[in-house]
Amino acid sequence: MFKKGMRLLVAAVAVTPLLIGSASAAGLISIIVTDPANPYWFTEGEVAKKTAEQLGYTASVAAHKGDTNTESTLIDTAITNKSAAIILDPANADGSVGAVKKAVDAGIPVFLVNAEINKEGLAKAQLVSNNAQGAAVGAEQWVNSVAKSGKYVELFGNPADNNAATRSNGYETVLTQYPDLTKSAQEVANWDRAQGYQKMQSMLQAHPDIIGVISGNDEMALGAVAALKEAGKLKQVKVGGFDGSPDAVAAIKAGELQYTVLQPVAVFSKEAVVQADTFIKTGKTGAATEKQLFDCVLITKDNVDKYVSAFTLAK
Repeated sequence: MFKKGMRLLVAAVAVTPLLIGSASAAGLISIIVTDPANPYWFTEGEVAKKTAEQLGYTASVAAHKGDTNTESTLIDTAITNKSAAIILDPANADGSVGAVKKAVDAGIPVFLVNAEINKEGLAKAQLVSNNAQGAAVGAEQWVNSVAKSGKYVELFGNPADNNAATRSNGYETVLTQYPDLTKSAQEVANWDRAQGYQKMQSMLQAHPDIIGVISGNDEMALGAVAALKEAGKLKQVKVGGFDGSPDAVAAIKAGELQYTVLQPVAVFSKEAVVQADTFIKTGKTGAATEKQLFDCVLITKDNVDKYVSAFTLAK
């Protein structure tokens, strides 16, 4: 069910552990992502690392895989290594607050990317996709691509990540404007392709008459595509994604996915490191606010050829 390109990407991922003593006290930026087996988080870590090295720092990338205990341990290591700054994709909106506070109390500025924590004033910046805007754009395209009437199902991301609820609520706001559309089921698949596949199988058995699937991210959407292909129902059941991953773009080109909503992860991951560098040198981030939103961009068959590199669409 997984595409060959995804397997190769996963095989190529090398996450550098945050080794004690791996850099000078003034020169290390510690980058902590969720799971680089997902191309979105792989890009997040690689862009941040590349930017930090271009600015003259040593950079290390590690992954907590959604576990707050692992995240806390990685923060401890970053503190022991006397990191100049930490770039963190938090594991949990509530559960990561303590880890961020621990770093801040140790005098290390923290810059959050992709996901927020439910407390302001700790991180120097929280740089995230404009998920509400992206969800609205995606839902409108879903209606145009799929139908204005019929039964559909939704694949929901990780409930501990505020992005999951924000996207789902955004979908609901648009789709409930069409009284002939009925949501038959919603299943949590935790941003994961394998879980998306499994949940799609179950929902398809329970609701064989659905006409579409709206998904909180591309990995879950691609899992749904695999399940629908296996069941011989991909022509009848259309799927929309969210992220703008390379595999999703390939699926759009193949006519298997109707669209994806590109999250500008390559943009805000770079910007987070730039702001960290500015703060290290000046004591200020250069940004007007702590929470910063970056608008998403719709990718369909009409503009998919403008996709020039991972999570990057040419203007």
